[in-house]
Amino acid sequence: MSTTTFDLVAAASAEMVREGFRPDFPDGIEAQVAEIRASSGAVSTKSVKDLRGLLWSSIDNDTSRDLDQIEVAERVDGGIRVRVGIADVAALVLKDTAVDQHAASQTETIYTAERNFSMLPTELSTDLTSLNENEDRRAIVVQFVVTAGGEVQQTSIYEAVVRNGAQLAYSHVGPWLEGKAGPDAKVGASAELQAQLKLQDEAAVALRAQRMRQGALEFSRAEADPVVVDGKVQSIRTAFHNRATDLIEELMIASNETMAKTLRVARRSCLRRVVRSPERWARIVELVGRHGTVLPAEPDSGALNAFLQAQQVADAVRYPDLSLAIIKLMGPGEYVLAKGDEEEPLGHFGLATQDYAHSTAPNRRFPDLVTQRVVKAMLANEAPPYSDEELAAIAAHCNEREAAGRKVERAMVKREAAVALAGSVGKTFHGVITGTNEKGTYVRVFDPPVEGKIVRGEKGLDVGDTVDVTLLHTDPQHAFIDFGRE
Repeated sequence: MSTTTFDLVAAASAEMVREGFRPDFPDGIEAQVAEIRASSGAVSTKSVKDLRGLLWSSIDNDTSRDLDQIEVAERVDGGIRVRVGIADVAALVLKDTAVDQHAASQTETIYTAERNFSMLPTELSTDLTSLNENEDRRAIVVQFVVTAGGEVQQTSIYEAVVRNGAQLAYSHVGPWLEGKAGPDAKVGASAELQAQLKLQDEAAVALRAQRMRQGALEFSRAEADPVVVDGKVQSIRTAFHNRATDLIEELMIASNETMAKTLRVARRSCLRRVVRSPERWARIVELVGRHGTVLPAEPDSGALNAFLQAQQVADAVRYPDLSLAIIKLMGPGEYVLAKGDEEEPLGHFGLATQDYAHSTAPNRRFPDLVTQRVVKAMLANEAPPYSDEELAAIAAHCNEREAAGRKVERAMVKREAAVALAGSVGKTFHGVITGTNEKGTYVRVFDPPVEGKIVRGEKGLDVGDTVDVTLLHTDPQHAFIDFGRE
């Protein structure tokens, strides 16, 4: 089969099945969704705050339809008060129903360029439980004040009814905040919205500066962004973070920290998102030592970040090579049970925080929906919805499914790249070694940012080594991109 006729949509579904996912919803789901729609009716403000009068907005990808959170800010004595409204998915998706059981099995929405495999039925995730523009929706609001020094104070969590006043996109808001482009039509038409976004950005900048002072790691990240037209891959471009993605990232980190700290103080068991100290710290020390910096023998995120920031200034061209290698050596995050009576929770090494729980994306991540139920029970002073044993089992299953989901997404990016790079066999690319194991040695090239296997000349390479490799072969059917090294 030629690369031009390769069916990427069918390949994505097959990859989902191969990794143990169910790409389609089981029988009975449609009937439950119809029941939810029939019973949802008008959103009531009874017993919750009515915050529809605030100028909420969302910033997401251009094509996003499952809107999980909206934001609004105001200047107050002591700093900037930020409110993050998180879609109250738990109000409509009840525990142990057919929809919930499917979500618990799948654990997350898998995104590919050809098709998104939703954790929840799209009638919910892109409509009834999505914070769509100009729609009244129930939300869990995380509120905090960001001081001039970037500290988070005066935190609270409560239920509310909200209305998204402007659905915006990273691709437009980012360049505007950076002064590289004018505002899009929505932002340009409202001086109030412009001021609102700049206030959120001011809070985010302060939050980020404080996280860096505390030792959080900051990387330069580039992701593959396939250009697909009518189901056919035209090219692979590089997508970089911008000022708007940083804004949302900072507000979500602060929200997730607030959630975790609030649950810990209330002595409620929950799921934590942690990144343990890197097991391959010695290799990180070795890599950094090549640049003339000596790191401590024991993992130290502050020392590592000080080096990264200095290196980004000193050698911006090679910095992406280095930061990607260290990201790979850090290892992935994982979910763990945090018992209500624990005194010392596991922390998040990369974020330099002891309290972190995924909570801001309940439409597309099951742990966030679980956390939302735990928080709602706490707010209502009700018994926990899950036992510690149930939470531990959910954490283990989510970790396993997350690893499987990464395999699906990586395989599809490889297939998309195999199609796009079919005419580049024989060309040389620069990259960094991202994995070495019994199955082979893997390299991620930087332009376009895709990963492949070194099938010739791989001996002696380890994670973090930078190399020049030649593209030897592409096979979208088997998700192969093969490189050689002289």
